[in-house]
Amino acid sequence: MDSLSFTPGRAFLSSDSPAVPWTVVFEDEGVAGYFYACDRSQEAHEHAILDAMLIYNVDALKKSDAEKQRPEPQRIASVEWSRDGMQAALYLDGTAQGLYDFKARCGYCRMDFPNFMEEQGETWRKSTHAWSDAMLQQFEAALYA
Repeated sequence: MDSLSFTPGRAFLSSDSPAVPWTVVFEDEGVAGYFYACDRSQEAHEHAILDAMLIYNVDALKKSDAEKQRPEPQRIASVEWSRDGMQAALYLDGTAQGLYDFKARCGYCRMDFPNFMEEQGETWRKSTHAWSDAMLQQFEAALYA
């Protein structure tokens, strides 16, 4: 498991799968936190990103922290890979927020954003990123099987 302690507004965590060439990246550049599925065999950066999912909006996160009177803005992001290296889950403070399945070529996130119309020849599902408790349960059960 790869992890990072961070303050919302600036974070970067990259985690390579044991199954080459997959990588996932959690990144927060100040406005929002995103989770990316990447193919590190691609030479061009724009071709390496297979999919992106919104994990949170920084302003909304800060507002929520203030409303809950959360004393410390520090968060913990962690990435866990499945045993075969074909699935990766992003956890924030111990709660799964995103899940990529490289074999099925799709992603799931609690924000279900962004979604695009399918383009001809597209190999990655981008029409929905709807969260699936069943997929998370399957992922976590396989970790401890």
